[in-house]
Amino acid sequence: MFAHVGLRASDRAASERFYRAVLSTLGYQPTHEREDVIAWDDFALIEGQPPTRHLHVGFVAATRAHVDAFHRAGVEAGYEDDGAPGERPYYKPDYYGAFLLDPDGNSAEAVHHGDCRRGGCVDHLWIRVDDLEAAHAFYLLVSKHTGLRPGSTWPGGRQLLGAWATVALIHDGRPATENLHVAFPAPDRQTVHDFHAAATQAGHRSHGEPGERPRYGAGYYASYVLDPDGNNIESVFRPLG
Repeated sequence: MFAHVGLRASDRAASERFYRAVLSTLGYQPTHEREDVIAWDDFALIEGQPPTRHLHVGFVAATRAHVDAFHRAGVEAGYEDDGAPGERPYYKPDYYGAFLLDPDGNSAEAVHHGDCRRGGCVDHLWIRVDDLEAAHAFYLLVSKHTGLRPGSTWPGGRQLLGAWATVALIHDGRPATENLHVAFPAPDRQTVHDFHAAATQAGHRSHGEPGERPRYGAGYYASYVLDPDGNNIESVFRPLG
């Protein structure tokens, strides 16, 4: 579903302390570290300004006890509670989650339910948008090239489904998510080109032409476009091995 989800941090050291503390309770340890980025599998913190704000990211918890531990670790470390552990049956009958705010005010959740994804640590994203129909049209436009498909709809929300993880576009009067980076895996280089062409031919802004980015690894081939709220959306092919 996600190649990676990247958040910019206003103070990367402070955000790193937060995510190290809470993600470790879910069994996630950093899989990649360098001076400007730290990653836990498909979730990354990036050094840079302006920071990502107004995002909600849900992390897979193996059990309800892991959800409890996530919340307890954050609160005991002095981070702000955004929702105590408990059932949220309005999402799913067996949905159990807990919420904290990271140092930039983004909502981080640990969630356990019967359909949690396999592989990766990001279960879902809630991306707030200024224009729900425009944002939904963009993500439907690129869905053929990102593996997304339409999901549930409700007043003020549109869901897109991946193989396991989900994206929800939310319009609820609160500020739109900004400065987010989401990368979707591509099966080949042609898909990277097709993704970029579909978006730019429909009038969306390019943020990087298709091509190799060897600084990210051998064979890393990607293109980038901006969604209607200016978030950076990537299609990336990485050869195996």
